[in-house]
Amino acid sequence: MAEMPQTETRCGFVALIGAPNAGKSTLLNALVGAKVAIVTHKVQTTRTKITGIGLHENAQLIFIDTPGIFAPKRRLDRAMVSAAWKGSEDAETTALLVDARKGVNDEVEHIIAGLKDAKRKAVLVLNKIDLVRRENLLALAQSLYETGVFTETFMVSALTGDGVNDLKAFLAEQAPVGPWMYPEDQIADVTMRLLAAEITREKIYLRLHDELPYATTVETESWEDRKDGSVKITQVIHVERDSQKGIVIGRGGSMLKLLGQMAREDMEENFERKVHLFLHVRVTERWADDRTMYKDMGLDYVE
Repeated sequence: MAEMPQTETRCGFVALIGAPNAGKSTLLNALVGAKVAIVTHKVQTTRTKITGIGLHENAQLIFIDTPGIFAPKRRLDRAMVSAAWKGSEDAETTALLVDARKGVNDEVEHIIAGLKDAKRKAVLVLNKIDLVRRENLLALAQSLYETGVFTETFMVSALTGDGVNDLKAFLAEQAPVGPWMYPEDQIADVTMRLLAAEITREKIYLRLHDELPYATTVETESWEDRKDGSVKITQVIHVERDSQKGIVIGRGGSMLKLLGQMAREDMEENFERKVHLFLHVRVTERWADDRTMYKDMGLDYVE
């Protein structure tokens, strides 16, 4: 491991909050420089509070990626929104990410009202600026700044990386002086079992997002390190109905085989070791009401 800088070190927690699909996971990955959060084109795919760890000069930044804040309807929704607000409370700096194309919608107004109620200031991050005309961006930034909630405004494209380094440098300046909390080479404070489950869940969303919007979750049942350096991972894909089980398995097991191949390749890249992946599909009708599922996903069970 490389020696830590001799200059004064800083270490700070940053919460990324925002409406679903604002691009929080993509921004987290850009700030950390590695894939630590699930990224798909479906909304509400981040269920757990995954922390990514980014370094900027003498500062270590610990990012809390929260589920999108939206109007909750189901128990799982309520748990996700609760985790989002708690993530914000745990951090010294809160960054609100707004999709510049969508601008101020009901969800953004709801979050701003929540910040006001909590008397909490935030950094405004306008994302997807590469898709919006400059004059529209400036008008949006002005109207949001006038809410009185924001101390700074940054314009970024999480996808292209434009503006991300400026945001990271600012967050590093805001971090309190203090020792680093994690080793220099550690990028995520998320268990490998959970990350493995997230990777498989991402592949299911990518391949089956129309047929199975949110009716599935993935549980890593066992993780077995082998003497040759490889790992054997056994996972269960929970669905709510028999018909969904058939969709995941596919004709002659073809879909399950494809999902397994995609997930295994992604895991091998992330874990930098050979992976033996075994997937099983189980009908668990009320998995979204199961307390243990929430614990596994790092969420609080909300009554």
